[in-house]
Amino acid sequence: MRVVVFGYMTWGHRTLDAVLAAGHEVPLVVTHPESDNPYETIFNDSVAELAAKHGIPVLVRTRADDAEVAERIGAADADVMVVSNWRTWLPPAVFSLPRLGTLNVHDALLPAYAGFAPLNWALINGEPEVGVTAHMMDGDFDAGDIVLQRATPVGDEDTIVELFDRTLAMFGPITVDALELLASGRTDWEPQDRSRASYFHRRSEEDNRIDWSWPARDIANLVRAQVDPYPNAYCFHGSTRLRVLAAGVTDTPYGGTPGRIFIRDGAGGVVVVAGADARRGRNPGLVIRRVRTDDGHEHAAAEYFTRMGGYLTSHPTA
Repeated sequence: MRVVVFGYMTWGHRTLDAVLAAGHEVPLVVTHPESDNPYETIFNDSVAELAAKHGIPVLVRTRADDAEVAERIGAADADVMVVSNWRTWLPPAVFSLPRLGTLNVHDALLPAYAGFAPLNWALINGEPEVGVTAHMMDGDFDAGDIVLQRATPVGDEDTIVELFDRTLAMFGPITVDALELLASGRTDWEPQDRSRASYFHRRSEEDNRIDWSWPARDIANLVRAQVDPYPNAYCFHGSTRLRVLAAGVTDTPYGGTPGRIFIRDGAGGVVVVAGADARRGRNPGLVIRRVRTDDGHEHAAAEYFTRMGGYLTSHPTA
């Protein structure tokens, strides 16, 4: 089939590569310009460079709602369009141009976690599984009928890096398999249950700030959802910002005031009181294992916190 590809970063690169490897003809690629956003410089394999390597014409756009984009797609005479990690709205005048419509590939188990950073949000929220959905594009973000969906379980120790690797490996195969289904003439796709839908915004520095009123499990999930190379979860010890690199949850309840640096725990860990109702003494504590200061130095928590007592806070204190 003739397939126009909209793609960006490593997700788009992997998708374009799979479409080409499957023998489809790609007459046009559309991608975003390079960005200095911290989240868009992490997994940034270039779609434009891959297209150029194969001699494919490339359009670079922040948005795809101008007349030239529609004209170029129309001239490409595409059977179908594939979209992977495109960051802005595609108007119906664009996504309805190909004969078989437009297939969007999204790293979430839709209808939940539409929008941005779905793996990070799902891990923070303690979801038991994550995955990838290939769906037909309609006028709403990530809301079209589902063609294929594949899942992978989230283990207790999985970080965002493991989930990224496992879901990224799904992008090429699910795209190629979905294209085969479209080519077969099938149209009996599964409508999304919109009562189960959720939509998430882009993550920013503020979203990584630790709130000690959260339960310890939720904070530990935030930490593993933001391990390197992502911007880390962070808090403050006095005026010093600490990026928390590794953390876990105690088996024993620890009571008191959220954020209190309580006691050493095991090999290099330090327990911090967590949870809005921590005063009742029924909550597990958060075990901080490793931290990094803004000068780039890493420390085992028990080495950094040489004395117990005092508090970790969400904002700097004198």
